[in-house]
Parts: sequence; structure tokens; C-alpha cells
Amino acid sequence: MLLLMLFSLSIQAKDSGKFTVKMQEEYIDAPVSISLSGLGVSLDLDSILLYEWTDGEERRVPFQLESSASSTLWFVLDGVSKKNSERKFFVKSGTNAKENEKSEFYLSKTNDNLIIHHGERTVLKYRHSTMFSPEGVNPLFKRSGFIHPLNSPKGEELTRVQAPDHYHHYGIWGPWTLTKIDGREVDFWNLAKGEGTVKFESFLSEISGDVYTGFKVLQQHIDFGNKGEDQVALNEVLEVRVWNVSPEVWVVDYISTLNSPLPNGILLDAYRYGGGIGFRATEKWVKDNSTVLTSEGKTRVDADGSHARWCIVEGEASVPEKRSGILFMSHPFNRQHPEPMRVWPMDANGGRGDLYFEFVPIRHVPWTIHPHQDYTLYYRMIVFDGEMDSDTAETYWNSFATAPRIEIDR
Repeated sequence: MLLLMLFSLSIQAKDSGKFTVKMQEEYIDAPVSISLSGLGVSLDLDSILLYEWTDGEERRVPFQLESSASSTLWFVLDGVSKKNSERKFFVKSGTNAKENEKSEFYLSKTNDNLIIHHGERTVLKYRHSTMFSPEGVNPLFKRSGFIHPLNSPKGEELTRVQAPDHYHHYGIWGPWTLTKIDGREVDFWNLAKGEGTVKFESFLSEISGDVYTGFKVLQQHIDFGNKGEDQVALNEVLEVRVWNVSPEVWVVDYISTLNSPLPNGILLDAYRYGGGIGFRATEKWVKDNSTVLTSEGKTRVDADGSHARWCIVEGEASVPEKRSGILFMSHPFNRQHPEPMRVWPMDANGGRGDLYFEFVPIRHVPWTIHPHQDYTLYYRMIVFDGEMDSDTAETYWNSFATAPRIEIDR
């Protein structure tokens, strides 16, 4: 329900298969959705086509249904759509609907990873098997349930795991640090404490399509300190979607839904690390060749502990553009939005200035997870080569945080 709320567009009439998308902000490659039942059309979902009417001609538009039984249709407003502009679309019956323009994104699975590909390139890998500690290192550092590598469109590896300075860092991940279960402290982040861990439990769904490719998994925060057997303190449903937009950027959604089965829930206490979405950058990125810029104009010098809607992290890369990066975005639905951040200072790790970034929704204010209630955090990453300026970041954030308005044409 919340996912549909996040992206669904407002329907203002119900009497035709034609509709107009009206831009409330400037958007770029914005995924949007519309209910076919809201359009007031009764068509065989296996035999529908979507078109945009542009420059006096019909242009076929790739689309994807939410599921085989759903009437929610997804498509992308490709390119830049200027504020206050309009784009006209219509749905009609047609043959060979399944021969719509096919996405080059697809899934594969090995014994260790679920992989999202774009053609011959790897976008990201989700690790579902346990990655054990390096030889001679504390075995408590093992874990599963994280993204690594995340690659740039030109193939630069942007994440790092099991760095010798922090063996518990795992690419892109989000365990909670200072938590309390019935008053007892449990740390799911600092694995060497032996208090808890996070592990992959099961795959819930996988999908490849013309508009997005992704998966849902169940991850569990395991409490080692419970009397008797280890217990599940948090069930986390993680959904990852890669949108089929320009091959020059990856648009990746990272959606985490938490639910505690414990009778009294769990307190996620205020701390500078914990949850949200954390990113340990490639070891290439140090203070002299990497940068941070937030929506509020903060840099690595002063971003730590501040709040932001978005944050650009980028650094030196072995691609023709010489740099690669990620725009991290927090959705307005998120707790404490604009969200506080953890950004390592310039002298991190003995003065090297290695780069670490995280949105931390409990940075300044504790969060009580009541039993058997869902709590969702929405993030989007724009992965790119080259450099990104603040105006471009703002346009991508508009495309994530706000929805254009749909009016059904009478």
C-alpha cells in the first residue's frame, strides 16, 4: 500500500483511455503509475498498448503491470519534463503486447548472489549466502544480506566490503547499532561484539520487465543475547528496483520495511550510526579525490550530523569521465526527513580520509518500533559516471519525491 502511495498519481476523472500528465515540478526520467480501472477502460490486460501523442504522432511507450493480476500500469516519463508542461498518453487494445520494447535489464542467480544485469554489464549483486570473515579474522564478522558490488554504468566498482579498518562494513547495508530490547542493549552493527547480526532469510519475489527489474527479500535482525535460543528482533522486507531509464545512469530504489515480532517491540536508540542506508565507498576514494555535496550545500567538512533531502558522493574513477558517483535521496515519507546523515570526516582512518556515507533516521531522536507494525523507509540512488551538479540532483529528487498530476481526458 505504501509503495503504491509513493508513486501513484492522482486520478481526476474516469471516462476514457486517454490521459494528460501535468508536471508540478521539473522531472527527469520519472517512473510513474496509473490505475487502468481508474481510467474507466475494460481491456484484456494481456492485449493492451500504451502510446504517447507527441508532435502529431503516436509513439509507443514501454510499460509494465505491477503484477500479472494487477491493473496498475507503470511507465517512465523519459527525458526531461519541464515544470507546468503537459504530456498526453492513451491506452488501447492491440496485438503482440508482449513484444513491447524489451528492457536490457534482467536477473540471474548464483549460489552466492542475485545479480541485476544490463546487457553484458553488472549493475549490482545482492549477497544472499554468508560471506565469511577473511582467514585469521574474527568469524563473528561473517554475514549475508547486503549489496556488493554496486557498479557505475561504465563499470566502476563503487562499494567495498570487509575493509581491514572496519570488517563489519558491507557495501550498501543498514543494520541498527544502539538498540534496546526490554532495556537490554543489542548491537546489530558492530558484529565483533557478538550481540547480534543481520542475515538473509528468503526470497519473496523477483521480476524482470520493460520498466523495472528487481526483487524482494526477507532479512532478519538476530538477537544473540536472548535467554534460551537466539531470537528474531526485526523482520525486514527489503525491496530493490532498478528502473529502465537512460543507460547513462542507474536508477535504483532501496525500500526497507521493518516489523518486530517481539512482545514489547524494540527501541532504536539515538546514535550516529544505524539503519537507513549505509554506503562504504571504494578504497580508491580518499580525502584528496572524493567529494560530498548535500541539498543544503554542506560538504565533507560540515555535512556530518546535518539534515538533507539528497547527498551526492563522488570520486576518482577509471572510466573515460575520470569520476563516478551516487546521488542518495531520502523520500519525504521517511522518518526525520530531511534526514540526518553520518559522513566521515576528512581525517578518517588515520588521516586517509576514506569515504563513508549514511542516512541515519535515529541520529538525533530515538525510534520505538512497536510490535507487529510496519515502518517503511524509501531511498533512491542515481548511479552515474562523470560529475553531477546540484540542479541535476534537485531535478532527480523532484522525480522521486513528488508526483505529476494525471487528468483523464473526457
